[in-house]
Amino acid sequence: MEGNHLRPGRPLLAASARSRAGALLACCAVLVVLLGVLFAHQAKADWLDQAVDSPIISWFGGHPGLALRLAAPGSLIPAGAASAAIAVACLLAGRLNGAVLAAAAVLAAVGLTDGLLKHLFHRTYLGVLSYPSGHTTAMFALAAVVTVLLLIPPRPASAAALRAVIPAAACVLGGVVAIAVIGLRWHYFTDTVAGAAVGIGTVCGLALILDLPAARRLLARASRQRAGPAARAGAANPAAGGPSRG
Repeated sequence: MEGNHLRPGRPLLAASARSRAGALLACCAVLVVLLGVLFAHQAKADWLDQAVDSPIISWFGGHPGLALRLAAPGSLIPAGAASAAIAVACLLAGRLNGAVLAAAAVLAAVGLTDGLLKHLFHRTYLGVLSYPSGHTTAMFALAAVVTVLLLIPPRPASAAALRAVIPAAACVLGGVVAIAVIGLRWHYFTDTVAGAAVGIGTVCGLALILDLPAARRLLARASRQRAGPAARAGAANPAAGGPSRG
């Protein structure tokens, strides 16, 4: 019997979802640019940030150390480990496009935030570049990856509840991290809104790219090249993979 090999897998987005993903990407981009232009080169909170941030900062003031622990999942090592775990799970399931999405999403989103947008808009909080929030970017990129991977229903109907619960839990965790970085006085509220938009928009863009015919052909070629040596090894040693006789 032939072993299961990696394959490009079904498209990441259903045909009916691609236009919505494109619209969401456009909305995220407009939001990030609009807020960035409004707050470019500012070093203070506006009225909305003050209204949202002040009670959060005050509450965390009575719980020393809690905000730092709650913000930790959005830092580089935990977010990278979660991305790697999702990518490995996709590889084991034979979803090569899902593995590429999981491996690239957080790196691309955080790279865009820290490498370009923070320097472009140069908004600061206590002297440090703050717009958009990198922690929030990472968490919402992970949440968006999980949502995309579970968007197309698998065959077992019993998994329907998990397809709703897991993305919802990831979004809640992203919200918790956003609140924590506000409590730590690392970011304004609007920094976290922009971070969420960057994370979600990046995943939408990557998913649309990976579903392009050229990208799917490239993944199919890579899958065949990887499967070739395994198939030749199986042919050279059929007893290793075949059923045994008593």
